[in-house]
Amino acid sequence: MSLQPQARRILLVAAVALVDPDGRVLLAQRPEGKPLAGLWEFPGGKVEPGETPEETLLRELREEIGIETKTACLAPLTFASHAYEDFHLLMPLFVCRRFWGTPRTIEVQALKWVRPRQLRDYPMPPADEPLIPFLIDLL
Repeated sequence: MSLQPQARRILLVAAVALVDPDGRVLLAQRPEGKPLAGLWEFPGGKVEPGETPEETLLRELREEIGIETKTACLAPLTFASHAYEDFHLLMPLFVCRRFWGTPRTIEVQALKWVRPRQLRDYPMPPADEPLIPFLIDLL
């Protein structure tokens, strides 16, 4: 008997670890009314058709938290691959140390600057949790 893999759509989402001059990482809290509401995550969003992950981050950072950066300031770090019940998430994680503006809550419930070793103190979606060791090692 062979097991056929379950057909699931692949969802490509780009995320970024924004790092402040003090070495802290910005977390955004998912707003009420969205899946996984209340959990903390790295800023980012769904890659739209025709966009690169970097273009997605430039757009999402502007729309969600009101900051600007450049593609050259986004350094790829690692990625997450996680099977949710009705889709499979593929999420490249970038690091960004250069951005302009002060992050503010526009499309997120709350923002928090967190030291990498304290990231596990914040409940996160299952796809985000495996990314934490990479940030601890880097920062």
